[in-house]
Amino acid sequence: MNSFLGIIDPIAFSLGPLEIYWYGVIIALSIFSAIFLSTREAEKRGIEGDHVVDMALWALPIAFIGARLYYVLFELGYYLENPGQILAIWNGGIAIYGGLIAGGLTVYWYTKKKSIPIWLMLDILAPNVLLAQAIGRWGNFMNQEAHGGEITRSFLEKLFLPEFIINQMEINGVYYHPTFLYESLWSLAGFILIIVLRNKNHLLRQGEVTLSYVLWYSFGRFFIEGLRTDSLWIFDLIRVSQALSLVFFVAAIYLWIHRRGDYPPVPYYTDGMKQQKKNKLSKKSK
Repeated sequence: MNSFLGIIDPIAFSLGPLEIYWYGVIIALSIFSAIFLSTREAEKRGIEGDHVVDMALWALPIAFIGARLYYVLFELGYYLENPGQILAIWNGGIAIYGGLIAGGLTVYWYTKKKSIPIWLMLDILAPNVLLAQAIGRWGNFMNQEAHGGEITRSFLEKLFLPEFIINQMEINGVYYHPTFLYESLWSLAGFILIIVLRNKNHLLRQGEVTLSYVLWYSFGRFFIEGLRTDSLWIFDLIRVSQALSLVFFVAAIYLWIHRRGDYPPVPYYTDGMKQQKKNKLSKKSK
């Protein structure tokens, strides 16, 4: 840490000429955590843990591409004038919603290919992705980015924040909303709540864990995004992430109600692969 300015050095350590940034270390930790927990949960629900790892090898690079492409598309004017910056992700510019959409489509493709129930796999992944998001936001903290508008130091002190967070929220003599922290805590609370509900027998049906994630994250992101200063906009009318949050929130409610009306009813999450295995046995016996 820089003792004079009280600002955390974004470089974690160096390996010769190679500088390793805290952002990369934290993102790697968040990814590892999500894969580790998802692998263990998959095995509990009757799915081979190797499927999670194999799927991640596809989903992670595609998600990063999706996150970058999403950002570039909504800043297309700038990147058409500066095409050399399109690949310059080290200068910032990845959007989590783009990564989630691209990663979700990859999961859909993989589960179809391997004949794994898509909703069950998404339910296994969803809360752990939320935990990864909670951890990953601290990478933004290290880079002093994804913050909100100007505030006073006294405002931060009234939140009873540690001194190191208050110091890091001072940029060029101005203090900013720690929106990274708001979203990190919101995501962590959602992770804990969803895990508790997910493990209760015959409470959530397959798909409803994922929909709980969508409802929780989109609701919080809508309000937190309104505080940020780096938002992408749609024709200067509404922030892109707020618009998507609203769409996802309404769609999740609709899907939840619609799927609850299906007959035969959707299997419970805690049943795992039991229903699918029963269906296979019944087909073989015919």
